[in-house]
Amino acid sequence: MRTLVTTVGFAALLVMLCGSTMAQDQRAFDNVLGPNTYIFDTTMEMSEIQRVIDSIAMPMCRRSAHFSEKRYALMFMPGEYDLDVQVGYFMHVIGLGASPENVVIKGAVRSNSFYPTGNVLINFWRGMENLTIVPAHKNTNVWGVSQAAPMRRVHVAGNLKIHDNHYVSGGFIADSKVDGIIDAGGGQQWYTRNSEIGGWEGGSWNMFFQGVHGDPGENWPELPYTRINVTDVIREKPYLVADSTGIHVRLPGLRRNATGSDWSGTDSIIPLDNFYIAFPHEATPESINNALSAGKHVLFTPGIYDIDSPIRITRPGTVVLGFGLANLIARNGSSVINVDDVDGVTIAGLLIDAALEPSDVLIEIGPPGAGQDHRDDPTFLFDVFVRVGGPFAGSARQCLMINSNDVVIDHTWLWRADHGQGVGWDINRSANGLTVNGDRVTAYGLFCEHFQEYQTLWNGEGGKVYFFQCEMPYDPPAIDTWKHGDTYGYAGYKVSDNVKVHDAHGVGIYNVFYDAHIVVDQAIECPPALEENFHHVITYWLNGKEESVVKSIINGKGDAVNINNRKATW
Repeated sequence: MRTLVTTVGFAALLVMLCGSTMAQDQRAFDNVLGPNTYIFDTTMEMSEIQRVIDSIAMPMCRRSAHFSEKRYALMFMPGEYDLDVQVGYFMHVIGLGASPENVVIKGAVRSNSFYPTGNVLINFWRGMENLTIVPAHKNTNVWGVSQAAPMRRVHVAGNLKIHDNHYVSGGFIADSKVDGIIDAGGGQQWYTRNSEIGGWEGGSWNMFFQGVHGDPGENWPELPYTRINVTDVIREKPYLVADSTGIHVRLPGLRRNATGSDWSGTDSIIPLDNFYIAFPHEATPESINNALSAGKHVLFTPGIYDIDSPIRITRPGTVVLGFGLANLIARNGSSVINVDDVDGVTIAGLLIDAALEPSDVLIEIGPPGAGQDHRDDPTFLFDVFVRVGGPFAGSARQCLMINSNDVVIDHTWLWRADHGQGVGWDINRSANGLTVNGDRVTAYGLFCEHFQEYQTLWNGEGGKVYFFQCEMPYDPPAIDTWKHGDTYGYAGYKVSDNVKVHDAHGVGIYNVFYDAHIVVDQAIECPPALEENFHHVITYWLNGKEESVVKSIINGKGDAVNINNRKATW
């Protein structure tokens, strides 16, 4: 059990949240949002809040926490706070206001490097959302992150620095406002969607802006910027709000051809009573599925969950929301989540792991052959991250398979681990990160890396991808091991031969072949008629065996990348 700050204000908060006449028992608080959730309010002493935050952040900001089993959510009731909030691994900082303006942190909500050099290449698995930051240090907030570290519904009343003076490979911002300049430094890639910014500086390869007011424009390939004026179809991620009625979940409405952020507050409200609240080491697939069958939504509190049979979502409009990096682990070769071919499902804020007994697929949206039309009410996936290896050995042939039509991905990182535990060509086995069989599927911010065949395999019609970040696997053991038929290597992005309509913008495919001299024929494979539908493509030879080469960008066309010509564009 953890130690909580107990004050009159905190007791009043527990009364409000729990309906208790007295807030004497810590379990009353734990039963609301779990044992790893901390809720702060402005009647508490700032020094005490700071002490609690520092006690969490200090160990989680070390490299040793990289694959920690600890998970934390730090939540702030509406009000103003004078705090320096360091955000480390598996920490999620959340404002509980109806608007980001309702929670104001004067100081910082920051992510820094644990290296003296400032390298943040492995600053993964953290996030912040639904708050305002008034930076205390040089009017600049530092958010040095790479993959799986979203910033959503955040107002930075100053400048934002998305690096820490050295290497960075990230990241994701959506539905946010930055009054000043965003400084990307030498960052490799970044995706920003439906936001308002005062300006942008820096970036090396693939900086992507979609529906962003104040973006820097584009002049590809002289500048690494891609601009898409509107976002075709989007709803923002659901979020938690606490007010005089208690805690509830707000589900933003569907927007089409959207620009800028949307904090209008015209969201649907789902009372907390309509959720089955899952706690680590208590919730089981059986209890979750029973709740889903009874018409409940599901809220995963921070922690680790063993899933030895699939969570089955069968009801249209179901919301499955995790916070605090809630972590679901596939056991006994099971899939983790299976969704029927129904309208309007929302899956958000989950970290999924493969385990030792191989799974065929970890997340399946729609059964094979799904064919319903969901254009009026699409299914959305927000901040869904999948790992194969890293914390431990695991294998899964497919990470995410989408069979339904009209599904929208809004930020995912699908990662066959290149470091950590249980890592090796014959240890963490996984063929594909994403396989799309449905039609009219859209991805905003697709990060997919190190898989052993095609990183992304697209079989459905009418697909759209806005920003793609991919590294080929580091560890193929030999040229002849990593080939299929007469083709050397596997493309990072494959559109099947029978597809007639497909568009992709801002595609970055990089290679590092440490273990062998590897040859890849092309970074992208697609029907010849679709070659010109790939816009702003960059390939880059990062490191590895000097003889290794990716011979072309698309279908044998475009420049090769190797140690002598490290960058090519399309």
